Amino acid sequence: MSDAISQTLPFAELVQLLQQIFQRHGASPGVAQVLAHNCATAQRDGAHSHGVFRVPGYISSMASGWVDGTAVPVVEDVASGFVRVDAGNGFAQPALAAARPLLVSKAREAGIAVLAIRNSHHFAALWPDVEPFAREGLVALSVVNSMTCVVPQGGQKPLFGTNPIAFSAPCEGHDPIVFDMATSALAHGDVQIAARQGETVPEGSGVDRHGQPTTDPKAILDGGALLPFGGHKGSALSMMVELLAAALTGGNFSFGFNWSGHPGAQTPWTGQLIIVIDPAKAAGNDFAARSRELVERMQQVGVTRMAGDRRYRTRAKAEVEGVQVGREELSRLRALAG
Repeated sequence: MSDAISQTLPFAELVQLLQQIFQRHGASPGVAQVLAHNCATAQRDGAHSHGVFRVPGYISSMASGWVDGTAVPVVEDVASGFVRVDAGNGFAQPALAAARPLLVSKAREAGIAVLAIRNSHHFAALWPDVEPFAREGLVALSVVNSMTCVVPQGGQKPLFGTNPIAFSAPCEGHDPIVFDMATSALAHGDVQIAARQGETVPEGSGVDRHGQPTTDPKAILDGGALLPFGGHKGSALSMMVELLAAALTGGNFSFGFNWSGHPGAQTPWTGQLIIVIDPAKAAGNDFAARSRELVERMQQVGVTRMAGDRRYRTRAKAEVEGVQVGREELSRLRALAG
């Protein structure tokens, strides 16, 4: 948590509060609702680096004129298995919401469909984008690039973004298998939280402004940079994300935009790609059962925590006790709501 002392409130109440904030600070009602649900979902499930922590960044980006909080996405049906969306310099989540019915319909009909979102800002966790597909029996993979803050393996200066990859698949008798991982050693939001709380980050996470390894998150943020996870392997995956999320969609590369003329801008203006597969076309109705078989075998060899388990436990607890929000953070949110 960002504050030592936390309070709880019902999920629906948190969504309503966040929606009031976003509308008050420049988002249309529809965009505000999507952003509010997204932030509240991350907070509910314990992903605090992408929960209410992100609200000031959304607000400052809209206030600076960097992003259009009232943009209406334009959905284009371009091929039998391909949907394209121009987010209109708005947020990516409303663009996904606008294209989702057509995307699912195409995936069910053709067995696979691709959604390419361009001219968009993505500032949130990526797993909320893909988990709902798995709950409908579909497999989903999504990538999004961000702003330059990661040094490629062998490079001397930052070039890539944190460039996350998210995957989801149905699993019989269980919640979906879902993972969301940055291709950098740490998510940028985790570095920001560590800096705010006066903590260090693990060795190998980043370098300072002089290119020297550091565990000080403030040094990483103050002219330094993150490193890819796993050296050349993470760097290769990050390059792949740039190609899929930016080059293929028509969005900006992580280095392809300049927000210096918009003080307060924090949301990367890039692109997102989502691939949705209907496993019934290949495995009939057996895919979810085979997912369960794989999970059970992993457990038999000693795996005690599957991807998403902690998130699901936190969600279940929040549904009973309410969503945890730092007391000072909640006070700031209520002030922003007016």
